[in-house]
Amino acid sequence: MAKTNWSVPVTEALRAAGVPVAEFDTSATPGFRPDKKLGAKKSAELLIDQRRPVLADLQEKLYANGRSGDPRSVLLVLQGMDTSGKGGIVRHVIGSVDPQGVDHAAFGVPTAEERRHHYLWRVRRQLPRPGQLGVFDRSHYEDVLVVRVHDLVPPDMWRKRFAEINAFERKAAESGTTIVKVALLISLEEQRRRLEQRLDRPEKHWKFSPSDIDERAHVAAYQEAYQEVFDLTDTEYAPWYAIPADSKWYARLAVTELLIDALQTLKLDWPAAHFDVEEQRKRLRKS
Repeated sequence: MAKTNWSVPVTEALRAAGVPVAEFDTSATPGFRPDKKLGAKKSAELLIDQRRPVLADLQEKLYANGRSGDPRSVLLVLQGMDTSGKGGIVRHVIGSVDPQGVDHAAFGVPTAEERRHHYLWRVRRQLPRPGQLGVFDRSHYEDVLVVRVHDLVPPDMWRKRFAEINAFERKAAESGTTIVKVALLISLEEQRRRLEQRLDRPEKHWKFSPSDIDERAHVAAYQEAYQEVFDLTDTEYAPWYAIPADSKWYARLAVTELLIDALQTLKLDWPAAHFDVEEQRKRLRKS
């Protein structure tokens, strides 16, 4: 197979700028060119196996450089409806790298303490440390998505947050954090199938919430909200990528490739030793 099996760079195939959310094909596999003999899913699974060591090596270099004083980091922002595959990305993509170099944060309903602060307070506290691959499972975008759809704050309040978020992300980027924002977009039909699977399996009941069904009634409102998020917060320093998530294998491959691309742009190499290697070799042989 070709090295990456992408007909165009993944960052071009998935960039959210100009994407019409309401018409988005959640079953598509944009840019992916499978081996005809193997088929799409098998090609992707084999490719993921090939690319995991590449991702792990780049992430280890990031971590090593952070330990040596390099201030840079990478942040993956994961947004999507329930069952869209955020947890699977964390397990199957982020799970392939060294956990020492991962800063993971999941943003649920704000706690009482968090509500006493500005909505970005809890997010700033979770930005990845130097050398870390940060992961936000949901994020500050809940404060222009959920709060909008459910009228939790007045429109004039959530509307001003777009500019605040852009300023927040620009500052993070200028401080050395490479930001990759991913929206996992899933169809109602595929979500129904995944929710039914959770109901069919007792070991998955803990992941099911009756509110997941209630949210399905708001899909049009969420599409409108995501459209404005893409239109107003897709920037060169913090780009959005819209990923069709009906096929888990495609979403996982796409995020793997996006992270590889982000890490490669840092042009990382192994940090130089801060000691005389030959001297330490001689000491070791005498010990």
